[in-house]
Formats: sequence, C-alpha cells, structure tokens
Amino acid sequence: MTFDLDTLWNGERDEHMDVVQKTFATLKIEFAATLDACVTAIQNGHKIIFFGNGGSAADAQHLATELTIRFIKDRPPIAGLALTTDTSALTAAGNDYGFAYIFSRQIEALGNKGDVAIGLSTSGNSPNVLNALKSAKDKGLTTIGLTGKDGGAMKTACDIALIIPSDTTARIQEMHITLGHLLCGALEQKLGLA
Repeated sequence: MTFDLDTLWNGERDEHMDVVQKTFATLKIEFAATLDACVTAIQNGHKIIFFGNGGSAADAQHLATELTIRFIKDRPPIAGLALTTDTSALTAAGNDYGFAYIFSRQIEALGNKGDVAIGLSTSGNSPNVLNALKSAKDKGLTTIGLTGKDGGAMKTACDIALIIPSDTTARIQEMHITLGHLLCGALEQKLGLA
C-alpha cells in the first residue's frame, strides 16, 4: 500500500472534528457537574487529584501543573496533584503491592474527604485507576472519570463520568486534554482568579 499524506491528513482531521462536535454536543451537563465539584473542593481548602497510565499519566501531570502553576495568566495557585510523578511511590507500590495498587495506595495516604479524584483511562477499564477510584470513594472524595468508548467499568465507578464518544484512543486523549484545559480555564474564572 502506498502512503498518501492527503488521505491521512484529511481522515484524521475529519475524525477529530467529528469527535469534537459530538463531545461538545453531549457532555456539557457532566462537565458542569465536574466544574461544580472542583470549585466546591477548592473553595473549601481541598485539592484535585489526577491519575492515569501512559498518555493519560502525561495528561494528569499536565493538568495538575496548569492548576498549581498557571494556565492563562498569573494568579494564586490552585491545589492540584498528579499521582503519576513520584517514581519512588510508584515503584514501591508496584513492587510491594502490585501495579494495580500504584494509585490507590497514594489515595489512601494523600486523599482527604472533600478532595476530587479524577481518573483518566481511555478504555475505562484500567485496574489501577479503578482501584484508586474505589479508594477515593471509600474515603469520601468526589470521583470523576475521563474515559471513552462505552465508558467501561468507570461508567459506574465514578460519581461523574465524562465518556468521550469515540473508540479511537488518540481522539479520546485529544478530548481529555481539551476538557482538561476547559476545566482549568473555567476554574480560574469561577474562583475569581482570571
């Protein structure tokens, strides 16, 4: 088969735009609920905790940093934490308890009632993300899932599930970061920091 850049370019563009339109047409209510939960947490002195695997781990770090450092302009920091960045905790938990518990162990240690736990999993079935969401629920955190496809087990494991209407991992991840950026900007505005 011969590589055709035009076919690839146009196909990716069309699929991306289709998922963007479907996401914005279907997830406003879930996004609003997510925003309200995060505003309430921050206003009450709590934090937003992000976690995920692979590309979702990178998105978790990215979004936590947008909160703690800055997003649009200089402003006071917003309490955000990514459970994907502490290699000592990740490797110790993986070694001592198993990979399925690398995030739940950290939630047990760092999560407090009133915090928000945001798990990212394109399939909605990542065992370590699901275990962390269960630990978070057990401790009284609000649980939010960013997922895709049919929502997987996250659909019922979270208080709020934002299920991207796509089966393509790349498109799901693109919408996760889009919604994440939207969340950061909306938080700055609703908290009166923008």
